[in-house]
Amino acid sequence: MCEASGRCGGCGEAPVRRRAAPVCSHPRPCVKCGDGPAAVVIRIGDAFCRSCFREYFVHKFRAMLGKNRVIFPGEKVLLALSGGMASSAMLRQVQEGLSRETAKRLRFVPGLIYIDEGAVCGQSLLQREQTLTRMEALLQETGFPYYLASLEQALELPGSILRRGPGGDSEPSPSYKVAVEGFIQQQRQEEASGDGGTSPTGLSTQNGPTGDSHACLPAAARTEELLRLFDAAETLTAKEELLQMLRNHLLLHTARTQGYTKVMTGESCTRVAIKLLTNLALGRGAFLAVDTGFVDSRHGDVTVVRPMRDYTAKEIAFYNHFFGVPTIITPPLHAKRREKTSIHRLMENFLLGLQVDFPSTISTVYRTGEKLSVAPAEANSELQRCLLCLCALDIAGEEELALEPTLVKEETGNGAESRATFIPLLCYSCRLTFKEMGPPATLPPYVRTEAQRRNCRALMKQQIQEFLLEDEEEEPGGS
Repeated sequence: MCEASGRCGGCGEAPVRRRAAPVCSHPRPCVKCGDGPAAVVIRIGDAFCRSCFREYFVHKFRAMLGKNRVIFPGEKVLLALSGGMASSAMLRQVQEGLSRETAKRLRFVPGLIYIDEGAVCGQSLLQREQTLTRMEALLQETGFPYYLASLEQALELPGSILRRGPGGDSEPSPSYKVAVEGFIQQQRQEEASGDGGTSPTGLSTQNGPTGDSHACLPAAARTEELLRLFDAAETLTAKEELLQMLRNHLLLHTARTQGYTKVMTGESCTRVAIKLLTNLALGRGAFLAVDTGFVDSRHGDVTVVRPMRDYTAKEIAFYNHFFGVPTIITPPLHAKRREKTSIHRLMENFLLGLQVDFPSTISTVYRTGEKLSVAPAEANSELQRCLLCLCALDIAGEEELALEPTLVKEETGNGAESRATFIPLLCYSCRLTFKEMGPPATLPPYVRTEAQRRNCRALMKQQIQEFLLEDEEEEPGGS
């Protein structure tokens, strides 16, 4: 009589519980080939064997480059290596893509650069020497031209590094196809003439942008100057931003002096998601598409590309483990406090903590960032670009309420060394960071030199405008 309701407990009987599914003793099959046992589960339902996982990993890298079409055949590309998992996996993908056994070889000419940041990370001289030795041995094995630099060399950069270079507009797709066809025809002609073609594996050992023949640590005076710069920063957040600024400027200078038009960095999907929320908290919402997108063309003549931004940290870790990709891990910036040390680490702990309970957190933040417009704000002159990050100034008017707290009223120096002279040259986010960087006298010389030059040009421009305005006012009276 009550069979239907009895199954759901309608007669007061306890509902029938389903038996737990038996645990499968044998490994899951690969979702792609169906033959081999699954070695890694990337997402729920995406289980791959080792060979299929390798094909999946390689295809994603090649598809990212092929879809965007910003690296032209024969172009020189500088790979920025930190020794970490993401940049090491990126180097392995480039090595395999340039090998003669690859069906569709990559067509650009790579170069490698490693920047030693051990001085600000609390490493001793012996530890820095050991890291440099291991990194140089790893770079030599690739056969690519490589450059070893130290963060201290950023203090010797020229002021022109803070100016936008000529060009920078990406070529349309038809021009890319014409370049590919011309490159293939050139290769065929070289093969027909008996020449093996140009090989991108010429070995070159250089010590950063100075071109020294030996990889050695900088002078102790430079290291002390760098440490004073970081010690003057009041918060770890400001130190993180300062480290990133010096690193980017040193990469840009090396690319320009050595003739590279593209720079590859190894930010993963996880790192991009963390950077996106971090920049929001730092007030860089206007530049999210530039800071986290695949292409960063703010420098004009040198374009930064991020081909690893589709990979999660989990995928990269398994790839390096399965296929023996060597890595050299360096410590982060030293901090006395373990919790809430900086906005960067706080946001990283927040996202990674959510990722444990909600596995789609990183991908959701990443996909949301992809919807942002990649068109940066227009800047007609260098006076309309930020002195530190080189992005277009996002300050429409000084009367904005969010901008008023960043204005510095008091003078903390004499003349050109005062804080107030730097404020009009900075974007909203860099103003907040600049307030925590210590006195302007501790800033790198190239930053102070360029700030003085821009202020002089702004003053001359203002004087010329006032002179022209006075002439216009005197003309009606004189006639």
